[in-house]
Amino acid sequence: MAITGDGMAAEGALPLHAGATANCAPAPAAAVSGDCEAQNIGYRGPTACAAAGITYRQLDYWARTGLVEPSIRPAYGSGTQRLYSFRDVVVLKIVKRLLDTGVSLQNIRTAVQHLRARGLADLTRMTLMSDGATVYECTSPDQVVDLLQGGQGVFGIAVGVVWRDVEGALSQLHGERVDTGETLIGKNPHDELARRRNRAG
Repeated sequence: MAITGDGMAAEGALPLHAGATANCAPAPAAAVSGDCEAQNIGYRGPTACAAAGITYRQLDYWARTGLVEPSIRPAYGSGTQRLYSFRDVVVLKIVKRLLDTGVSLQNIRTAVQHLRARGLADLTRMTLMSDGATVYECTSPDQVVDLLQGGQGVFGIAVGVVWRDVEGALSQLHGERVDTGETLIGKNPHDELARRRNRAG
């Protein structure tokens, strides 16, 4: 389905405008619990930039204009640090790719709202296709083929691949426990506990 724009796509990829809702299959229990665990870990601005491949100026501008705001902790003033969730960082990386291919900021804003409304399992199965004007969501190979045959899909972003890229990048960077503020090396808190046991031994 089309997330933005007014162009009609092939069957199975109908326009979805700003404010519209999509039918979302519930995520598997394992995915939901993993998503909840991920919400306990946040990433500061410089870490989010490194994992998403953007500059701090872009991050700051997108937060101030409401394009991609940190869902864990916004900046309340000069003394506070923004804290981004794992999902936020995935969205940041997708926004950069859309901008790099010439998609308008208005259409990207609508796409971001759509991405935020989807469940974890939906995101990992999703492919975004764009002709530079309209952004389409494809959840099956047939929809991707239909768009390509219709001449509307110029490039694609497999959200699951971006997800894994960000996961790999964050595993090498520092996270922060939301509840305690404790710094974690890598995304998985269990890895940090293992490192401490090794140091103690």
